[in-house]
Amino acid sequence: MTNTRLPKGFLWGGATADFQFEGGFNEGGRGLLSHDYETDGSLEHPRHHTMKMPDGSIITPASSFFYADPVPPEAVPVFLEDAYYPSHQAVDFYHHYKEDIALMAGMGFNVFRFSICWSRIYPTGDETEPNEEGLQFYDDVINEMAKYQMEPLITICHDELPIELALKYDGWSSRHVIDCYLRYCRTLFDRYGDRCRYWLTFNEINAVRGFGPCGTRESTGRVHYQAVHHMFVASAKAVIMGHQMMPGSMFGAMYAMSELYPATCKPEDMFRHMQVRRENWYFIDTMARGYYPAYAKDLYFRRGFDGIVMEDGDEEILREGQLDYVSFSYYRSNTVKAGDPSFTVGGSPNPYLKSTDWGWPVDPLGLRYCMNEIYDRIQKPIFIVENGLGAVDQADENGYVEDDYRIEYLREHLTEMANAINIDGVDCLGYTMWGPIDLVSLSTGEMKKRYGFIYVDMDDKGNGTLKRSKKKSYDWMKRVIETNGEALGEES
Repeated sequence: MTNTRLPKGFLWGGATADFQFEGGFNEGGRGLLSHDYETDGSLEHPRHHTMKMPDGSIITPASSFFYADPVPPEAVPVFLEDAYYPSHQAVDFYHHYKEDIALMAGMGFNVFRFSICWSRIYPTGDETEPNEEGLQFYDDVINEMAKYQMEPLITICHDELPIELALKYDGWSSRHVIDCYLRYCRTLFDRYGDRCRYWLTFNEINAVRGFGPCGTRESTGRVHYQAVHHMFVASAKAVIMGHQMMPGSMFGAMYAMSELYPATCKPEDMFRHMQVRRENWYFIDTMARGYYPAYAKDLYFRRGFDGIVMEDGDEEILREGQLDYVSFSYYRSNTVKAGDPSFTVGGSPNPYLKSTDWGWPVDPLGLRYCMNEIYDRIQKPIFIVENGLGAVDQADENGYVEDDYRIEYLREHLTEMANAINIDGVDCLGYTMWGPIDLVSLSTGEMKKRYGFIYVDMDDKGNGTLKRSKKKSYDWMKRVIETNGEALGEES
């Protein structure tokens, strides 16, 4: 039988993002975020930013996760009275944090990954002094976690920035935002560094682009990669600062690294696989090894431009500020063949795999493959900080869900994680399952796409009591954690 018991000190927990989970968008001095103007949606009707033109007309550019076209510079974000903006309430962790942390502690979590809302600390991003009410909120959250011996894993920037930095400076396309970010980081390190060891500088930095996540009006080509370079420099400077201010702290960044296979062993498909996979490795290689890879020039060429602008000292900063560990999300795998366009998590169907309700292929072995792939290449500890199954849960009158499908998904993935650690020798710090408490989907803005062990009574338009209730998977995961993985081999 496979040994699924994990090493002593393994970190078990869950992961959330502030604009999908926290709510309280107009409370405690919080400023507006780039995501606050993003409406709800579905697979059939993607969510959009609402933008107003000088003539008063409203435009809704393509989904802000990947803009297809540049947003006109004269367009200004605007709220519509008849639209629903999920980030405003989310599932209201802002007022439920004590209850939510107690529920997670009840499962045995010893780590909780959450993101700090930048505009709750610096409402416009340009202030010289932070917002004390915002700082106190996260003090309260971290202190509440400490009651249960739960480690914070803090994402500093989770696909967002204060809206003013987007409008005034075109977001990360400006080096000015590096200074704003570092002021923000210094404030966090100074305030929370005595209680927080694990940090992530950015979330899925290889997947985000455009106005919502990066604050840039354009989402492709030179503008995007220049913005990414500024994020690389900001991350490296934050790592250097963090190590100085918080000796013993560990820094990572998070990448969308769902596995990718060649569609066939045809040489042209294999070569296209290498090219597309490198479009993700570009980010990890630069940040975790501390220098741009040689293939960067080819990547730029295929994107239609000849390179990025680096200032004096940038290369030294990247070398000195390389990451301590590599964290990543894993939800699915895909295939690629010659002629397929570039993508982060898209690709061609795999006929050997079943899919979720949202069309995501389910591939547990791909997680083991991905863990080995990253560790072999970088030779630094890894951390699985997102994984889970989005599904339409049917709750009974008490909010209970018989989510055996989630248990099956997690058992299979966690078993392969244990195999990578115990058989293959991968150094893995921990596992934080995405959305331990139901939250709003990033890609579609829906509530019905549920991931949690804990059900939240709320629909796609924010209606409901917000009551929390345990699903069947809650007690199952509790047993897995209390046996440190050994129970994965037990019958459900």
